[in-house]
Amino acid sequence: MRLLALILLSTLTLTSMNAQINLSKLVDKGKKVLAGENPLSKDEVANGLKEALDNGIEEAVSKLSAEDGYLASAYKIQIPEEAQKVIGKLKMVPGFENIEQELILKMNKAAELAAKKATPIFVDAVKSISFDDAMNILQGEDDAATVYLKGKSKQSLYKEFMPVIVSALDEVNARTYWKTAVDAYNKIPFVKKVNPELDDHVNNKALDGLFSLIAVKEEGIRNDIDQRSSDLLKKVFGQQD
Repeated sequence: MRLLALILLSTLTLTSMNAQINLSKLVDKGKKVLAGENPLSKDEVANGLKEALDNGIEEAVSKLSAEDGYLASAYKIQIPEEAQKVIGKLKMVPGFENIEQELILKMNKAAELAAKKATPIFVDAVKSISFDDAMNILQGEDDAATVYLKGKSKQSLYKEFMPVIVSALDEVNARTYWKTAVDAYNKIPFVKKVNPELDDHVNNKALDGLFSLIAVKEEGIRNDIDQRSSDLLKKVFGQQD
């Protein structure tokens, strides 16, 4: 029992010491930012983070809203998993031989059109970053700003984005196309009728692509001096080098 007690005491002591060391490092990092050789003001910290996010947003929206922005990228939107059985059956139905390719084209085109309207929604979320938020983000991981932005804005972005997605899907006739496909599938004898929604799938995948590209840009600004395109970015993120 004494040995077990000593082991537990040692473990707790080491855990406490590690926590204190990590906290001490975080505090030292914060002191370096605010009172180092090249101290930052509160406004500089907040504005530097906002500029970095603005740059990431601009680049992400620009790339994904371009012609074939989603389709030709790593963020290409694929057929929903629950729709695969529909696609498999319909490929054998006359008139639907190319359904998979057609649907992928239409979904990615819809996301591309929607992405063009995303910037104002993102910008409003960035404006709300406080100094305390900015300090925590600056001292965080390489994607800390993106994670913060996603946590604060994705739910409202989803709601705001949905009518844009619906409109964009309709603009390329994707929902009508899918309804026609599902109606044809449901007429096949002995199949279980399905009607998975495209709206939710395309919305989530479109937003995931945007956030992923913003994270790439944030990591670049944090770790690559050449990507710090302004004096403010150089000053703010230079403190972290």
